[in-house]
Amino acid sequence: MAEIKYTEEHEWIIVEGDVAQIGITVYAQEQLGDVVFVELPAVGAEFTKDDQASVVESVKAAAEVYAPFDGEVVEVNDALEGDPGLVNTEPEGDGWFFKLKVADPSQLEDLLSAEAYKEFVAGLG
Repeated sequence: MAEIKYTEEHEWIIVEGDVAQIGITVYAQEQLGDVVFVELPAVGAEFTKDDQASVVESVKAAAEVYAPFDGEVVEVNDALEGDPGLVNTEPEGDGWFFKLKVADPSQLEDLLSAEAYKEFVAGLG
């Protein structure tokens, strides 16, 4: 299985080949509460690292989901349109947002390991 990576903006990334699946972490969804709407990017959209790629809205707040590296959207999770609650029940599984084709593999080196992300979140409390 591919290794999971993280960002300090609370996205998780699983890279398989030159495509990465992206969603928000358990910590992020816990902070948001009940998710009621997810705005997904268009397939074919191109993003530069740190561009806003998606929006997730909950009963408490709205939050942006950022592109963790340069890339092109090759797939979106259409299931979220009918069931945005998947982000709450399966944030690091079936609640994924989109897949990006990696434009610059060297940017993946900036992502956090699971241990580094865990330490980052622990420092937020």
